[in-house]
Amino acid sequence: MAVATTGFFDGVHTGHRQVIEKLVSTARERGDESLVLTFWPHPRTVFQRDARDLRLLNSLDEKKTILSSLGVDRIEVLPFTKSFAALTAQEYIRDILVARFGVTAMVVGYDNTLGSDVKGSDDIVSIAKAFDVEVVPAGIGYSEPVATHGHKDIISHGIKVSSTKIRKALEAGEIETAEQMLGYRYGLRGVVVAGNRMGRTIGFPTANMQLYEPLKIVPCGGVYAVDVEVMGRQFRGMCNIGVRPTVGGTFRTIETNIFDFDEDIYGLDLTIRFRRFLRPEQKFPSLEALRDQLTLDRIACKA
Repeated sequence: MAVATTGFFDGVHTGHRQVIEKLVSTARERGDESLVLTFWPHPRTVFQRDARDLRLLNSLDEKKTILSSLGVDRIEVLPFTKSFAALTAQEYIRDILVARFGVTAMVVGYDNTLGSDVKGSDDIVSIAKAFDVEVVPAGIGYSEPVATHGHKDIISHGIKVSSTKIRKALEAGEIETAEQMLGYRYGLRGVVVAGNRMGRTIGFPTANMQLYEPLKIVPCGGVYAVDVEVMGRQFRGMCNIGVRPTVGGTFRTIETNIFDFDEDIYGLDLTIRFRRFLRPEQKFPSLEALRDQLTLDRIACKA
């Protein structure tokens, strides 16, 4: 028997976590398995709705890792296809939740809808009851918005946490706001590839990253203080996202200067997690002026 919740859960942000925490606690109380049913790929790519502009907060592997860390017993990834999307709420509950996964209870979050017929919480309760599936609200009721804890502006203005708001914050370089809503430091993961080695010539060698998940959202251009994980070790560093206008760059790169580190890591995994936005990218009149600014940036990062 299983207690389930279902959704795309991009970011697994603080709003999602209320649902996941209720899922895990309910399953434990009942002695059942906690089950998250999520989808891949994103529905917008299947229906080609502004798919060109789609950016994700998590890769599939990252999402599964976060969900597991929250105590979820089982994560099932359902292929999102047009035929799957055509399922009504009744068909989804009957054929997927009950027949396929043995679900006896489902946790429903704020403003939850289900099925191609877009059934809301009240309808979901009556449909599920016909199949002996209990519906458990994640909050006090089915219409309780979720806000981040400890973020005065967000709570006082009653702003609901959402993946869209987090994406917009990252695109604006508002790292602290995004991370308040996420509940963890936002990061990028990729492989270290060869660059033009210009950084080494001015005393700031950088690791050039190629993302594993091409749809993952990259924060706006600029210089950031970051935490770095490479070769199973942790470092501090600073990352530049941008086109490198001082050296005539024409395409975006993600380059990280890792403090107190000077090893060959080409072809290895690299993870960076953002701590703070320092300044926008800018064009300097000379490499010497760039080097002077990078020296100040490094001091700011270490502080």
